[in-house]
Amino acid sequence: MDYQYIAFDTNNQIARGTLTAASEQAAARALSQQGFRTLSVKQVMSFSLSFDKLLPGFSRIKPEVIVLFSRQLALLLEAGTSMTAALELMQSQVSNRRFGKVLGQVTADLRGGDRLSTALSKHADVFPELYLRSLSVAEQSGNLETVLRQMADYVEKEAATRKKIKGALAYPVFISVVALVVIMVLVLFIVPAFAKLYTSLGAELPGMTQMLIDVTDWIGANIIYLAVGTAIAVCLVLLYTRTPAGKYQWDKMILSLPGVGRVALLNELARSCRTISLLFRAGLPLPDITSLVVESSGNRVLAQAFTEVRGDMIKGEGLSQPMKKNPLFLPMMVQMVRVGEETGSLDTTLAAVADSYEVESADKTRSLISLIQPTITLFIGIVVAFIAISLMTAMYSMYGQVM
Repeated sequence: MDYQYIAFDTNNQIARGTLTAASEQAAARALSQQGFRTLSVKQVMSFSLSFDKLLPGFSRIKPEVIVLFSRQLALLLEAGTSMTAALELMQSQVSNRRFGKVLGQVTADLRGGDRLSTALSKHADVFPELYLRSLSVAEQSGNLETVLRQMADYVEKEAATRKKIKGALAYPVFISVVALVVIMVLVLFIVPAFAKLYTSLGAELPGMTQMLIDVTDWIGANIIYLAVGTAIAVCLVLLYTRTPAGKYQWDKMILSLPGVGRVALLNELARSCRTISLLFRAGLPLPDITSLVVESSGNRVLAQAFTEVRGDMIKGEGLSQPMKKNPLFLPMMVQMVRVGEETGSLDTTLAAVADSYEVESADKTRSLISLIQPTITLFIGIVVAFIAISLMTAMYSMYGQVM
């Protein structure tokens, strides 16, 4: 999104302009990093349409692009290539059209005197805040190439985890859709056809068969209302979960689900541990690190927990002691954080915790998937068997009445 700003520049003069950022807060942070004192920031309401906006999926910059960019830039910088020359070389070879435009704008900003992190921060919809803050610290400490490789590893692991979860859930979702389609075909087409046959013969139907026919008749008569009601309910739930309160309640419900909650918590804790490890290694202070963890967390409940930890940490309680107060932070994580604080190796201990939680999450996810598949199959079998038995019972009943 584009934001219009008014601010004092480094010469204490009024400056006006626009910049691209993910949010108003991100825009203000980007201006602050450039040395501006912000007076106002507001979103630019644009009604222009483009291919990228109409079909963002086709121009979306995937994590793999960021990974390759980070590693190539680190390699070129180590080889002695200047920053602008390295970016121009990568721009000429990049296959993603949108990312090529981003690199061109970043190169222009570098020629204008911006640092790399400052130029990249103008594209916060492409580069995460975590990535930008790490590069900013690396530029000050002089280990930009090392941090670029660390960020490439981090983004790659995050993408691999998300891909693994989506792949694991793909088959159960497919089976569920097929099951729903089979049941709807039986209820809306097969059963009504038999019902017409039984009605035309004037036979007295068994109770189970009559109940099945009554249910299918009711569904057939109210199918439009059911579809509209379901769509409205789904839309209302989606709209509610987009509000802060709704998102918090949804995340809280996810964490409380049997089996699924444990997997969700392990994934979030693993991501948080890896984030803290990476930023601590890059040299960021712990209060700033916890702020970034809160911003990057995918679960509002855990984000709130980290917010409370940050408050206690600023009071001088350290990191492990505030975590110990909240049961969301599992005992192994609390213990390893305490060890890391005592030995000064917080990055190493939390990286080990992240690896451990990722392995446990993968094992539990496989167990859940192996449980879901037979459950869905059993459900389909029970429904189909009930329908088949109801129809066959009616046939035998009619045969008995004729005899």
